[in-house]
Amino acid sequence: MRVRHKPWAKGKLDRHSDIVVQSPRDCNGEWHDEFHREAPLHVEIGSGKGRFITGMAKKYPNNNFVGIELHESIIVTALDRCLDEEIENVRLINEDARGLTEFFAEDEVDALYLNFCDPWPKNRHEKRRLTYSTFLAQYEYVLKKGGILHFKTDNQALFEYSLESFSKYGFTLQNISLDLHHARVKDNVVTEYEEKFSEKGQRIYRCEAISSE
Repeated sequence: MRVRHKPWAKGKLDRHSDIVVQSPRDCNGEWHDEFHREAPLHVEIGSGKGRFITGMAKKYPNNNFVGIELHESIIVTALDRCLDEEIENVRLINEDARGLTEFFAEDEVDALYLNFCDPWPKNRHEKRRLTYSTFLAQYEYVLKKGGILHFKTDNQALFEYSLESFSKYGFTLQNISLDLHHARVKDNVVTEYEEKFSEKGQRIYRCEAISSE
């Protein structure tokens, strides 16, 4: 994905520290303090422009949501969504999600969302896939026992790889869909990429992977 540089983005992110967490490592194990309340903690890895996480936050106001996005020129749009819609139960982290266990303590997260990540189709790039075992180890660490990883993709090969990867690592699979939009799932919140791919007639694959008890 080509990222259009916005030189003013960093300054805006810095000015809104009430939403964009400036020192997320200080929140490790203490996210309830950041939100000023005790509530289930849901985290999206690669939140992009924020359509999904803000949609989820509005749909589930009793949950706390954290979106992680590396590119400041992209996450600033997620910030704008939060500001425009006055959403109070979202915090944003402008960091690399590979630092997940630095931001969240063991068993702190109730649910993770992984939407339309880079499939890295070449075999030599397998370790870069966000459903590779080294990433699954981080997810398992931060997820509560029985916590759920929600996974969506338009890429069939990545989906098949991920199902096998989840199973080998010990996650329990449920609610597997090979054509999400024709399954008429009522509570599905659509991402930017999901809408784009679906409009082209591409299938959307989805599953839930449950952390071992």
